[in-house]
Amino acid sequence: MGASASRPSIGSSAPAAAPQATEAASKPKPCCVCKEEKAKRDECMLFSTAADPQKDCFSAVEQYRSCMAGFGFKV
Repeated sequence: MGASASRPSIGSSAPAAAPQATEAASKPKPCCVCKEEKAKRDECMLFSTAADPQKDCFSAVEQYRSCMAGFGFKV
């Protein structure tokens, strides 16, 4: 039964890792959110005929940033 006494100590380290896993699981991956906003931003930047696409696509970029910030990402 001495072996079973060492098992709880191993098990006690697992719950400490569980909150980190739960936190990571609750936050989606950046690639999986704001897909529509990202597509609009990319399309605007790639196909803009303006001399300065960054200025021309400012609103699309801001919409994407706002969406990502809503999920806790800083872009």
